[in-house]
Amino acid sequence: QVQLVESGGGLVEAGGSLRLGCTSIGRSIGQYAMGWLRQAPGKDREFVASISWSGERTLYGDSVRGRFTITRDNNKNTMTLQMDDLLPEDTAVYYCNADSTLALGGGYWGQGTQVTVSS
Repeated sequence: QVQLVESGGGLVEAGGSLRLGCTSIGRSIGQYAMGWLRQAPGKDREFVASISWSGERTLYGDSVRGRFTITRDNNKNTMTLQMDDLLPEDTAVYYCNADSTLALGGGYWGQGTQVTVSS
């Protein structure tokens, strides 16, 4: 069983930065693609970014490409999402996900962390 714990959410002004972390407790994440999805109130869940098990491949959603950067360290069982130039529309609950493909959406989930960007 993979238990994922997120960290780093919070409140920031538009144009600011936040870094989200996701740590696997008790089991290695090395075999999984990992990434982030988010959901804002009243909206569908949205793909944000993913990274392959080796770290060689990354995917980004259109709305965050060029502003967000995803990385991972399998030795530390951690994954990080660096979010720069944040916009109010980035406000959402962000969920860490470990899955078998870069498309994400299945597998294991974290509990979610709130990101709020004020205008």
